[in-house]
Amino acid sequence: MLEVLTVCTGNICRSPFAEVILRDELGTSGITAASAGMRALVDEPMTPEAAALARAYGVPGDLIDAHRARWLNEAHLRTPALVLAMTREHRRAVVELAPAATRRTFTVRELARLAAHVSDDDARAVADAAGTDPRERLDALLAHLISVRGEIESPADPTLDDVVDPYRRDWEVYEQMASELMPALGETVRLLDFAVRA
Repeated sequence: MLEVLTVCTGNICRSPFAEVILRDELGTSGITAASAGMRALVDEPMTPEAAALARAYGVPGDLIDAHRARWLNEAHLRTPALVLAMTREHRRAVVELAPAATRRTFTVRELARLAAHVSDDDARAVADAAGTDPRERLDALLAHLISVRGEIESPADPTLDDVVDPYRRDWEVYEQMASELMPALGETVRLLDFAVRA
């Protein structure tokens, strides 16, 4: 089974929202999702606002209610096939903690930006050339994204690769978080689908 790890700061807003959306979307595909925080509020649930947003997007209550924040450590980075950081700062911290995870760690919006330049036909061809093992297929797709990175222009505003932190902020900021995450998670699911459907 492939694992996707989402990472933010407190592990109560952005990363668990992304985790439960992915878990709900991926269902029984053979891919699971987890989350952790660089400075997690350990054992805390999702904030009520993040939980309400996840429910609004159709995530079952049991998935939301089961979340408890955990502090990211090196052991959490050994098994995931893909690490999705919420900001460039989180990505840097992940790579410093586990340099071996460099080529499988992206900000979620960066991954989506790169994946948008890879057509379904190209993604399928890259994955199929890697064989039938889902991990090898995903590794090939991620390597392809890294190669694409050098061919496309970076955003003029680097913060466009980050997801806004809504913690202790107004509801509108939570809505902004969701509006930044949902398209990116959609692209992520599209990419992951090619990894598991040989």
